Amino acid sequence: MSSRLFKSMVTALVVITIVGVVALILVLNTSGQEDSSAEPTIDEIIENSFETEEITTDLKNDRFVRIQFRIVTNGKDAKQELQKRDFQLKNILIKELSKMEESEFQSGVANLESMLKLRLNELLAEGNVTEVYTIEKVLQ
Repeated sequence: MSSRLFKSMVTALVVITIVGVVALILVLNTSGQEDSSAEPTIDEIIENSFETEEITTDLKNDRFVRIQFRIVTNGKDAKQELQKRDFQLKNILIKELSKMEESEFQSGVANLESMLKLRLNELLAEGNVTEVYTIEKVLQ
């Protein structure tokens, strides 16, 4: 009888151990996936972002605007490509701003940021733009 009890206890311990190992593996894999989808840290944002030069151009109604952006990408490759495409970025901004009225510019900076993000993502072959922040804006 004692050998039967011993076998039962060993079997129970083996089953509990297997269940514990499986549960541990599931918990570790699940937490790893959450970390990869987490928001980037401020250091990662700065590392993968590009600050444009200050751009001065005219609006549709002969007013002038000075504007500067910080463009956040999803990686170093995208940032490097964006830096190389700086002339295209300036061209897009000059064309779009020259179509805007003063009132559109004053109330439409978010629209300008969205348009810029969309147009830059069309250009980029490596990665993409995740955010565009206006960091300076002066209407003259």
